Amino acid sequence: MSEELPLSDAGEPKPADAPRATDDDAWSTACAEDLAAEKARRRAEHGPPPGSAAEELRKLVDAVADRLSSTRSPLLGAVAGPAAQQVVRQVVQQAKAAVEPVIERNPDVFDHLAAAGGELLAAYRSAVQTQERRWTTKADGTGGTDGDEGPPPGERIDVE
Repeated sequence: MSEELPLSDAGEPKPADAPRATDDDAWSTACAEDLAAEKARRRAEHGPPPGSAAEELRKLVDAVADRLSSTRSPLLGAVAGPAAQQVVRQVVQQAKAAVEPVIERNPDVFDHLAAAGGELLAAYRSAVQTQERRWTTKADGTGGTDGDEGPPPGERIDVE
């Protein structure tokens, strides 16, 4: 009998039109695995991604505090050295104590401020590049009048 049905684990014949055991979500599983591998490769190549703006601010405050606490002030000299160091440490501790609760209560605010700062920087960069293009075009003699240096007085720069 050449057209025998395959046997199941229990030794019973399987019907020919029985559904195969497959992963219904094979495509999404493969994509997730590829994405995880790519993220791991990028982390290995570029290091860990930066944290949130609140975490970065906390790291900055800690780094500045460590730097201020560890350096000796050449302005105060050897006379006020130990006393000045103690005052600096106290000020640094007070500053950290004031910043930490704000960061803890409002971590999203710092993300929004960082995004807004990025937008302002992009607008400024765009305005500067546009103005530089105007100046170089006029300086090359391809536009404007001879001897013209920069925009005419009162020219408005659109930063949108």
